[in-house]
Amino acid sequence: MSTDGGLHIGILVFDDAEELDVVGPFEVLAAWEQHSDLKPHVSTFSRDGEGVRLANGLRLVPARSADDVGPLHVLVHPGGWGTRALAADPVHLEWLRQVRAQTPVLASVCTGALVLAAAGLLAGRPATTHRDHYDELAALDPSVVVDTEARYVDDGDVVTAAGVSAGIDMALHLVARLESPGAARAVRRTIQYDPAPPV
Repeated sequence: MSTDGGLHIGILVFDDAEELDVVGPFEVLAAWEQHSDLKPHVSTFSRDGEGVRLANGLRLVPARSADDVGPLHVLVHPGGWGTRALAADPVHLEWLRQVRAQTPVLASVCTGALVLAAAGLLAGRPATTHRDHYDELAALDPSVVVDTEARYVDDGDVVTAAGVSAGIDMALHLVARLESPGAARAVRRTIQYDPAPPV
């Protein structure tokens, strides 16, 4: 945990999380540390602090465990195939509800929204997820207002992003919201993020 009084952002990692869901927001938020007087600090954590194998085979050793990550200002919950197990895991869902109660902003990327919905945290809210999983999100909680157009949906204390690369857009939005659009532009320039698909 950051000990300098700055904003503390935690990115949960787990087996079969989608790589870019994790490292896209991490890259943005780590670059923010270089451009901010708010002293933001981002770290990864797993439930037990042990390493994880992400969906496409990348192995990652997190900085912390859930028990020692400390209070967060922002929790980022990635998506990926591993969300299927988490959405059906009552222990994880209860942990998520407890963390949510003391975390000002809860954010998800891609199918991370399915886990939030399974925990009851999207009830009656607008939200989005990967385009291939809109129906699954609606089935988990029919009260969710599924936005099929947005790259991300900011509903105040809960922010959800669409599939995979949309997590980068969401993270830049969080920088703009938590500090300023100027800070977000500086981060975007640093990571040379200029979306213009070549194909």
